Amino acid sequence: MPDPKLSFHGAAGSVTGSCFILEAADRRIMIDCGMFQGSKSEKELNYRPFPFDPTEIDAVLLTHAHIDHSGLLPKLAKEGFSGPIYATRPTMELCGVMLQDSGHIQESEVKQLNRRSRRRSRAPVEPIYTADDARMVMPQFISVPYLQWRDMGDGIRFRFWNAGHMLGSASIEIEVAGADDARRLLFSGDVGTRFKLLEGLPQAPSGIDYLICESTYGDREREDLTQDARRNRLKEIVAKAHSPSGALLIPSFAVERTQEVLTDLIALMDDGSLPRLPIMIDSPLASRATEVFKTQAGELANAAAFIRALNAPNVRFTESAEQSKALDLVRGFHIIIAASGMCEAGRIRHRLRNWLWRPECTVLLVGFQASGTLGRILQDGARVVRIQGDEIQVQATIVTFDAYSGHADASDLEEWVSARAPIGKGVFLVHGEPEARSALTSRLSKSLMVPVMEPRLDDSFSLTREGARLIEDAAHVRLAPEQLGRPDWHNDFQSFVLDLSDRLSQAADQKGRAVILRKVRRALDPGEEDIKAKENHNAMH
Repeated sequence: MPDPKLSFHGAAGSVTGSCFILEAADRRIMIDCGMFQGSKSEKELNYRPFPFDPTEIDAVLLTHAHIDHSGLLPKLAKEGFSGPIYATRPTMELCGVMLQDSGHIQESEVKQLNRRSRRRSRAPVEPIYTADDARMVMPQFISVPYLQWRDMGDGIRFRFWNAGHMLGSASIEIEVAGADDARRLLFSGDVGTRFKLLEGLPQAPSGIDYLICESTYGDREREDLTQDARRNRLKEIVAKAHSPSGALLIPSFAVERTQEVLTDLIALMDDGSLPRLPIMIDSPLASRATEVFKTQAGELANAAAFIRALNAPNVRFTESAEQSKALDLVRGFHIIIAASGMCEAGRIRHRLRNWLWRPECTVLLVGFQASGTLGRILQDGARVVRIQGDEIQVQATIVTFDAYSGHADASDLEEWVSARAPIGKGVFLVHGEPEARSALTSRLSKSLMVPVMEPRLDDSFSLTREGARLIEDAAHVRLAPEQLGRPDWHNDFQSFVLDLSDRLSQAADQKGRAVILRKVRRALDPGEEDIKAKENHNAMH
């Protein structure tokens, strides 16, 4: 029997796009099928053909419902995958609302893009998938409880462990029988941190052969905040943001992050630490996801506080577009929580467009911001951004508070990996930007007796008895390593346009602006500028 083969078709060199394929015993099992987020170069991968044949995938094992892990499942089914998708029950129910919302957003954004493209005589584009496509994939889901082995045939079985990252999240243990011995693999998914409000500690087995581990926060340490310490810090942020005519905007993932922040805010208002401020949840997805959380309250820690927050009289969920637009008319200080968490889509972009230029606004970033996203650009201190074609001067205060992040930091990850010992063959680090992954590699290599590897996008490895062996393959490279997990030329171009506009506005007069533009033209085509300059010189003499 040939050795199992493991291919990395996403989250290899960047945080998003989770997608791995395990080939064993003539079966192809996919772990996650996530959407790429971040720079335009990475997001364009969502539109390209898969680097494999979807009809040849036998089954999908899903770690959790976040779009960067589940978001391309409708496309996979649309292009011929007809097998089962195994997930925990909460993950299945959350996917039922999240994938349809993703399809709806794509339809809406493509409609707007095509409207602009017609004016520019550009060819129209199609959405990656529609809300109907997302609905059609749901019958393929099969729910599996935690810790229950599920036999997939041909000597392959798996079971889910609670990863502590969000409702329903799982690390996946896979066992592949062999002629001489079994190979045990563990896919971490996203590993939770120790002080999650609604989740317990992450769990996973020990004594595995190959570990595929996330590294999102592999290069940073977060201050470990207890519930009281986290709420005290949040109270300070809200109090400092409070302005009679201002607003606190919180870009937040609609699933779990929104529910956690809301629960803490209401707890602070209930005990008198904060006044009873208006809180608007401006996200239809958050509203529908919250209903899933209510039905799964038995799976949550601090469920009573969560339910109390939902019933608070000062909390309002906006559903329709008209209700969302009406938020622009709200007077007096208020709090708006809206998706998306990285400010890449959804209603938060309208809120930011309306508020970023106002000094009485505070934007609170409560989650990881991938490189190239608007959230990361704001976090890095940009003073001018473009939203929906408009140039916005950033006068708002930008605050980062990552205590709500669902990811373990570097120390937590090292501790979690150590608890998986003995690890027999090797560790693959995924789900991390280059700096984070390299830092965690250095950290783990000091304590582990096995290789720590950093697979590139679309790399494949043979999982032998002796260890992992890279399979040299002449297959087309979709994106070079240096294009992943970093801003791309689209980001550089937008930055250049904004800088040019700023320089032109600061020029003393029309002559000064002409000098700037002439320098730009000379840089673009120095030969042509030299010829024109010579012609002008000759004409004058």
